[in-house]
Amino acid sequence: MRQKNDRELTQDKGARAKKPHAEFPQFLGNAKDAAARKTYYTDNANSQRTDKSSGQAKSGRPQQGKTADKPARERTAEKTDRPVRAEKAKRPVKRGKVKNPVKILFLGGIGEIGKNMTAIECGNDIIIIDAGLTFPDEELPGIDLVIPDISYLVQNKQKVRGLLITHGHEDHVGGIAYLLKDINCPVYGTKLTLALADNKLREQRINRAQLLCVKPGDKVKLGCFNVEFINVNHSIAGAVALSIDTPQGRIFHSGDFKIDLTPVAGKPIDLTRIAEIGQEGVKLLLCESTNVERPGYTMSETVVGTTLDHLFSEHANRRIIVATFASNVHRLQQIVDLAAKYRRKVALSGRSMLNVVDAATKIGELTIPEGVLIDVEKIKNFFDREIVIVSTGSQGEPMSALTRMASGDFNKVTVGPNDTIIISASPIPGNEKMIYKVINNLYRKGANVVYESLEKIHVSGHACQEELKILHSLLKPQFFIPVHGEYRHLKRHAQLAMELGMSENNILIADIGNCVELTRDNMQFGESISSGSRLVDGGSLEDRENSVVMKDRKHLSEDGIFVITACVSERSGDLLSDPIVVNRGFVMPENADYAAEIRKIVVSCASQTDILGDVDNTEFAAAIKKAVKNFIYKKTKQNPVVMANIVRI
Repeated sequence: MRQKNDRELTQDKGARAKKPHAEFPQFLGNAKDAAARKTYYTDNANSQRTDKSSGQAKSGRPQQGKTADKPARERTAEKTDRPVRAEKAKRPVKRGKVKNPVKILFLGGIGEIGKNMTAIECGNDIIIIDAGLTFPDEELPGIDLVIPDISYLVQNKQKVRGLLITHGHEDHVGGIAYLLKDINCPVYGTKLTLALADNKLREQRINRAQLLCVKPGDKVKLGCFNVEFINVNHSIAGAVALSIDTPQGRIFHSGDFKIDLTPVAGKPIDLTRIAEIGQEGVKLLLCESTNVERPGYTMSETVVGTTLDHLFSEHANRRIIVATFASNVHRLQQIVDLAAKYRRKVALSGRSMLNVVDAATKIGELTIPEGVLIDVEKIKNFFDREIVIVSTGSQGEPMSALTRMASGDFNKVTVGPNDTIIISASPIPGNEKMIYKVINNLYRKGANVVYESLEKIHVSGHACQEELKILHSLLKPQFFIPVHGEYRHLKRHAQLAMELGMSENNILIADIGNCVELTRDNMQFGESISSGSRLVDGGSLEDRENSVVMKDRKHLSEDGIFVITACVSERSGDLLSDPIVVNRGFVMPENADYAAEIRKIVVSCASQTDILGDVDNTEFAAAIKKAVKNFIYKKTKQNPVVMANIVRI
């Protein structure tokens, strides 16, 4: 498959095109059409085969010319004894430059997990799919959130016709407030998705957003785009895929999905409508790749309910604490139902858990029997066997409720030997160390801990290989771009598509910032756009690639800091006292004390500087920094941050 530096058109390769495996569904493609035309015009001896080839060509793309011309063409071929039309079919038709190709712009969720955002542009219209975020890793100390760089969209905000949210997870809706601060556009999503989005907007005091509720089967027109919302299953209610009709053909965006034929609530994925869309013709498929490395099928959510039931029964005399994703409303419903069944009260812990339960209850996605829900501060009034605590922290987040319970820093809940902790989640890649640290701390407190490797206590919300094959087979796309995954996921998904018979020439692996141009006949990389990540630190935003603050924080975390304060006389310019030397985060060699030597260096710098003439202290401060840094490097081979503070009295 081709990658960014490959600028060739993904167009008809004629007789050289790779032949798909017979046992897999046939994909629409130019090579197939060309082969069909060649058979149609050259094989006059077998009329039955001719008819069959014509029918196959019609299913891929409308044929050029009229059926009435067929006898004349056949007679011409017989007289000249050469395949006239077959020769012409080998030469590409000159259509001229396409004025408005459809551009697919990748702003996030490509080559990474999370931060999903894709834009589709044609002429003067742009639609945005998802506005997600991701959480910082150890390379971003002090950062709260990471969101996509939307500078291209801001520059073209007059073209933006709408934001389409596929579901309510943080990696798809978490960055909506930061997008709507800069771009005023309508937002389309299902009930729960918009309820969670509304919480995000209220936190940022955005009260005038246009939130338009849709349901599966609804269609909306946004500029030159016609969008249909398709019901899919995921680990959150209200997930949808998108079928987008564009001037250059239909684009199908899978969103996050799995095929669950026995969902806890709601309807199964609408495979019937997806098959119909495939019959109508799909130009490009954008399909998620999160679980592409896993063979088989993803288990149904009902499996978790069965496991939870036997755990509630087995630990009837113990207090139960369940940590799960706050957004997994279906699992929350199962926990609430089991609590009512076993006559337990439910207490919620964690801000996001409280927000999701409140939003889901208001719109009817979550039903809690009267009297079951209590405040977490009242659990001390009940026996352990009468309580279920539902908590955040399934990923070991440092400030989450479960992490604080494990470390003994949560004053509302004290973990002890009569507690059973159920971690109903699997580690997101990169969070394994944090999760296992929490589990170890819980064991140290005497609790019994149940997690995924011990019980079937969690199922993924993403499609495994066989489910991905089903989607490909039903849609039969002409072109394919894998999305939502690290590079290894995208690569494996592209290989899976080729195993199903798709030509390597019709697949692209994109990267953040890439622009893919789609026309009726081909797909190719266009000119890249400005892209990257923006760092959210409190109320401020910074570009990750150009962040001076992050460079300073990394420097501080690696080498520490020395702060030197010197008081000088405003009249004479003399030092009024010994300089003060403070260091933080710097590892001193054993028995070494550099403070006295640094003070001598400051005194020496003062004697060599015209302090009276250095009104703004820049010369004196620069001299101190340079001399102290040189001294420390010679002694330790380390390069800490040195700050000089000059006080005039």
